[in-house]
Amino acid sequence: MNDSNPNASSRRTRVLTGITTSGTPHLGNYVGAIRPAVAVSQRADVESFYFLADLHSLIKLQSPERVQRSTLEIAASWLAAGLDPGKVWFYRQSDIPEIAQLNWLLTCVAGKGILNRAHAYKAAVDKNRADGEDDDTAITAGLFMYPVLMAADILVFNADKVPVGRDQVQHIEMARDFGQRFNHLFGEYFNLPEAVIEEHVATLPGLDGRKMSKSYDNVIPLSASREQLKKLIFSIVTDSRAPGEAKEVDGSHVFQLYQAFASSGETDAMRQAFADGIGWGDAKQQLFERIDAEIAPVRERYQALIAHPQRIEEQLRDGAQRVRAAYATPLLERLRDAVGLRDLSLVTQAIGKATATRNIAPQFKQYREADGRFYFKLVHGERVLLQSIGFDSPKDAGMRIGRLKNEGAAMLHHVAGEGVHLGQELVGKLAEDATIEEILAALATLAEADA
Repeated sequence: MNDSNPNASSRRTRVLTGITTSGTPHLGNYVGAIRPAVAVSQRADVESFYFLADLHSLIKLQSPERVQRSTLEIAASWLAAGLDPGKVWFYRQSDIPEIAQLNWLLTCVAGKGILNRAHAYKAAVDKNRADGEDDDTAITAGLFMYPVLMAADILVFNADKVPVGRDQVQHIEMARDFGQRFNHLFGEYFNLPEAVIEEHVATLPGLDGRKMSKSYDNVIPLSASREQLKKLIFSIVTDSRAPGEAKEVDGSHVFQLYQAFASSGETDAMRQAFADGIGWGDAKQQLFERIDAEIAPVRERYQALIAHPQRIEEQLRDGAQRVRAAYATPLLERLRDAVGLRDLSLVTQAIGKATATRNIAPQFKQYREADGRFYFKLVHGERVLLQSIGFDSPKDAGMRIGRLKNEGAAMLHHVAGEGVHLGQELVGKLAEDATIEEILAALATLAEADA
C-alpha cells in the first residue's frame, strides 16, 4: 500500500489540526495556517488529520445559517489551497460521534480545578468582574468545558503533535492531563500529545495595521475577486511619505504583506525599492500583483468548489466514515470496555480476563493529580505495589522512576511508619497488602526485561 495513503500500516507521526467554523477565511488564515499545513500534509513521514471544528463553533455562534455557510467556505478554502483528501484525513467534527462519547468519558475524569484555570474561562470571569457582574454571567457550560472537547478531538486519534499558537498550549497540557488521568485509572489507552508552537508562522497586518482579524473587520477575504482584492489592498493605511522619499520597511504593513507572499529575491528587491523612495501607489500595485499571482488559482478552484456544495459534503462524509472505521470506532469499543460499559452476557469472561492480567509484567505508570502535582505507581497486573509521593514536575517523578530501576535493588528499603525510601529519600508508600519484597521482585523483573 502506498505510504501516502492514510490507511498505510506503518506508524507515521500523527499531526492534528482543527479549524473552527466561525467565519470566512482571509489572507491571514491562508498564510498563518492553511499554506503551512498543506505543505506539512505532503510529507511522507506525517499522517495528517484536518477537521472542521463545527461543534466548537456553537460555543460562539447561535446562527445556524452562519455555522453552515462558514463550514462550507472553510472546507472549500482548504481544498482549493491544495489539501488532498486522498492523502490526509479530512472530516467534520460533528460527523465523528465517538468524539462526543469520548468527551463524556474524559469529563468524568477531568478535574474541575484544572478547568477553572483555563484561559478563556478566566478571561470571561475577569470581564464580568470588571463590569460589576456575577462571575458566571453569560458563561455557558460549553465555554467552561471547551478544553475537554478539544482533548477528545486529539485523543480519539492518539495524535502525536498538535500545531497551536502559544495561547493554545494550555489546552494541549490539559489534554495530556486528562489522558494521563484516564490511563492511570483504566490502563494505557492514550498517547500523550505534544504541542508544536508555531513561532515561525507569520501574523499578517490587516487593512488598518492591526492583526488581520474578523474581530477588527480589517481582513482581505481569501475568496475576494481580483477587483475586490485590488480595492482592498489600495485601502491599506500608509504614512504620508511622498514618492522619491525613502521609506522604512520596519513597521510597513505593505512590506509585511509583500514579504509573506514573495520569494527572498523579490523581498530584497522591494526592500531596495523602499530605500529608493517607491511611491505608495506603485508599492501597493506590486503587492496586489504578487498576491494575486498566488491567490488567483486558489480563487478559481474555490469558486468551482463552492458552486457544488454537495461534492464537498460527500468528501467530508467519506472522510469521516473512513477515519471512524480506521481509528475512532475501534478505540471507543476498547474504552467502553475499559470503563465497564460492557455486554452483560460477558460478565464471566470479564472476571476471567481480570484474573489473567495477573501475569502481565510489572510497570510504572506516571500521572498528574488534581492537586497539580505529579505521581507514579508501580503496578503488577491489577495490583498496585508502590504509590509515590507527589513531585513538582514530571521530570522529578521520572528521575525517581529511573533511580528505582537502576538503584532500587540495592537502595530501596521500607521504614515503618514513614514509607518506602530510596537511600535517604522518601519516595512513596507500600500499597495495601503489598510488601517490600514484592516491589524488589518487580524491579528485578523490569531489570531482566531491560537487559
